Amino acid sequence: MATPNRTTATTDHVTRPDTRRAFDTVKKLVMVYGAFSVAVLVVVVVLSVMGREVTSFMWGRTGGMFASAVVTYWLTVVASRGARWAYIRVRIIALVVPIAVIAIDSIPGALPLWFVVLQIAGALALAPTAFIVNRPELRAAFPKAR
Repeated sequence: MATPNRTTATTDHVTRPDTRRAFDTVKKLVMVYGAFSVAVLVVVVVLSVMGREVTSFMWGRTGGMFASAVVTYWLTVVASRGARWAYIRVRIIALVVPIAVIAIDSIPGALPLWFVVLQIAGALALAPTAFIVNRPELRAAFPKAR
């Protein structure tokens, strides 16, 4: 009788109900982060169309937040299917992005208050994912290959 390989064992572990629930929660949190990024993007577009000042820094921050939300969601979906490489990236993004968003948006006078509030709210929505994807039981679903 053949022993299961690491891919099968990992896939079996990823399909456990607690792992599925964790990824469902992470997907929802990333969608909230994405919703905030879309809200910021819509406001920036409307302000630009109305002739109000929208700096290149605001465009860059808005585009970056939206792109990171899309990529993070895609990586979360791929990780939920058992891809360790995607899981590692979700872990990194979940730790780094909220800190980076809050740090950059906290530069005094660099951005309007409404912009800072929406971006930080999005970052705070993403922050719980760092705790979820770093729990021991979820990390156990993605063992290092030997």
